[in-house]
Amino acid sequence: MPNLIVSDVTLTFGGLHALSSVNLEIQPGLITSVIGPNGAGKTSLLNCISGFYHPTSGEIHYKDRRLTKLAPHHVSKLGISRAFQNLELFGGLSVLDNLMLARHKDLSYNLLHAVFFFGKAARVEAENRENVESVIDFMELEPYRKQTVGNLSYGVQKRVEVARALTLEPEVILLDEPMAGMNVEEKEDMVRFIFDIKKEWEITVVIVEHDLGVVMDISDQIYVLDFGEVIGLGNADQIASNPRVVEAYIGEE
Repeated sequence: MPNLIVSDVTLTFGGLHALSSVNLEIQPGLITSVIGPNGAGKTSLLNCISGFYHPTSGEIHYKDRRLTKLAPHHVSKLGISRAFQNLELFGGLSVLDNLMLARHKDLSYNLLHAVFFFGKAARVEAENRENVESVIDFMELEPYRKQTVGNLSYGVQKRVEVARALTLEPEVILLDEPMAGMNVEEKEDMVRFIFDIKKEWEITVVIVEHDLGVVMDISDQIYVLDFGEVIGLGNADQIASNPRVVEAYIGEE
């Protein structure tokens, strides 16, 4: 059974329809890609799922919870995390500090504990640090852990962005163009990380990506958007032979 369902979601900005009656079913344990030309509504869809936008109409459910009007931090607490297309990191802080800050939702101690740093505060900090260290090891960020994020290469910063989403211990991770701006070697590394996120960490992956070669290689199922509408659904072979998809990408003669 799908654990994330988008039902007839429409998103409008004034007279502009960013999404029009979009329906998706995200199956647990799979890599689902959402593709489409520029302006197709892919990021808007992720924004609706993660709570940054609220649909004009339609419903979004995760398991038995309605997400449609929830704030982003509430969606995150339910097990859905997000890595952004445009890096949303603290450039003046270290990799370690960026990842520790992502765990703020789990800092459940009070001000007194924080000031004197004893009891619950020390225990919670230790638990969060253990989680962050495991993510650093998994994403192979150990050489950069104490380096300032703003001084790192763009490809490494993209890995930190994905790592930050992983520190939230999600069941579903939304990746918005995680390979944008990367060279071939960096893309190969990111593909490996995505496979391992699925297989080793057993996290459901939803990915928006422009590199069709990568999408066709890694996806279990693919949705295609064009002008805010779903025009194709299937595996790589089905999408590649779909005439509406071909027309959307390369046009008619």
